[in-house]
Amino acid sequence: MDVFHLFEKPLATGTPAPDFELPDEQGQRHRLAALRGTAVLLVFYPGDDTFGCRRQLCEIRDSWGALQAADVQVFGVNPQSAESHQSFRQKYHFPFPILVDTNQQVARLYRAAGWIVKRTVVLVGPDGRILLAERGAPSPSRVLKALSAAVTVTPAT
Repeated sequence: MDVFHLFEKPLATGTPAPDFELPDEQGQRHRLAALRGTAVLLVFYPGDDTFGCRRQLCEIRDSWGALQAADVQVFGVNPQSAESHQSFRQKYHFPFPILVDTNQQVARLYRAAGWIVKRTVVLVGPDGRILLAERGAPSPSRVLKALSAAVTVTPAT
């Protein structure tokens, strides 16, 4: 078994975000390419209703107003079942969908796959390029700073 993937870094800032399409806990399908023009926050997390994951997603929920004001679409991403996600989302009143990433297909594309999902946060800019990709649980304010920095940078003419 190849163990080197355990030490693989997240995708690099500035690289194009891999497109994907996944269902959420309600069965509605979401495709990244369809969200072009909007910033997208992907939160890969190891398990529904576990202490660290609950804490991370509740922090995002509690910062929902600021994320919405910045026009950020948020998605939790995890390989557990739609039923598990639905229960988790309802219990903690998450205002964002949780995508069902069966067999960690999308986690693999974003280098977040493993024996358990590697806690990884990826912010995709409106242009489809990665603005932030970090292991762990960067705060929503860090995510918003990365978005703000990208928006204020103007290309040289």
